[in-house]
Amino acid sequence: MDADKQTCGLDPASEYVDLAAEVLGILSDPTRIRIVLALRQAEELPVNALAEAVGKKPSGVSQHLARMRMVRMVTTRQEGTRVLYRLTDEHAAKLVVEAIKQAEHAVANGQIPPHHHAPRG
Repeated sequence: MDADKQTCGLDPASEYVDLAAEVLGILSDPTRIRIVLALRQAEELPVNALAEAVGKKPSGVSQHLARMRMVRMVTTRQEGTRVLYRLTDEHAAKLVVEAIKQAEHAVANGQIPPHHHAPRG
């Protein structure tokens, strides 16, 4: 059976390693990380609202969204004349959150990073 011969996606020999590198490549841009974070908070936004949230021009954000859409990281929904963007699933947001946490460790200088502090409630 062919299913028995498939390599686990987490195995170093997995066919998904190259695709995973493409996903990480898409997320290697600060504007795209900001877009993911904005969509993580709002769930669904039009280009102009995303542009405002990430501090960039709508035309530039549209280009980033086009690349993210190409790899199926974001999806769209038409509402009248507006196009609303949202994350396709939770995985891109999880990758970004983990990258932010790693960045916090990188600059913590021996201190406890913010994400390790108990939430105040």
